[in-house]
Amino acid sequence: MSEKPKLSKVLAEARYAATFEAESEEEVYDRKKEALVRSMLQEIGEDPDREGLRRTPLRVAKAMDFLTSGYQLSAAEIIKKALFVEDVKEMVVIRDIEFYSMCEHHMLPFFGHAHVGYLPNGKVVGLSKVARVVDCFARRLQVQERLTNQVADALIEHLGAHGVAVVMEASHTCMMMRGVQKQRSTTVSSAMRGSFETNQLTRAEFMSFIRA
Repeated sequence: MSEKPKLSKVLAEARYAATFEAESEEEVYDRKKEALVRSMLQEIGEDPDREGLRRTPLRVAKAMDFLTSGYQLSAAEIIKKALFVEDVKEMVVIRDIEFYSMCEHHMLPFFGHAHVGYLPNGKVVGLSKVARVVDCFARRLQVQERLTNQVADALIEHLGAHGVAVVMEASHTCMMMRGVQKQRSTTVSSAMRGSFETNQLTRAEFMSFIRA
């Protein structure tokens, strides 16, 4: 195997860890990204050298790397680390998984809760890994519809379940803070795979669980 992918992964993990570190006055995190943020501050009429904004380019560069860290993650790797053989036939449902993502149209946040259910087929996955799969795809530039489908597709493919259901409810700041400015609107999206798509009773049972 080539060493380049391994090196890229190590560098990505180091960069991800650095987003949590406190910055010093002399620290440079990513010169190119920081220069872009500094230029944007100047373009909107701000002074990037004033005290309150002096470290803003560095902080924004770190924040963007964290908020888009899903590009460095693999749903397959997340799932296979906690896949267990179990003779479970009943539905497993994880409700109210918090997620935060970025609208790719305006690069503004959207956030809410994901509800995930699956019908095991001889294997179960660690519950925290389901939440990590959601984060894997949420921490990218996204649209909610695609995000919902990506979570469902990853789970049905790598978990090998009889069926997977994903429902996401979110508030979009691109609608709340600008444009139509509808602060109380929410968007609900769903993706059904396998038995959840073909069996109305299975789908209804899942919906009753997440509405309870």
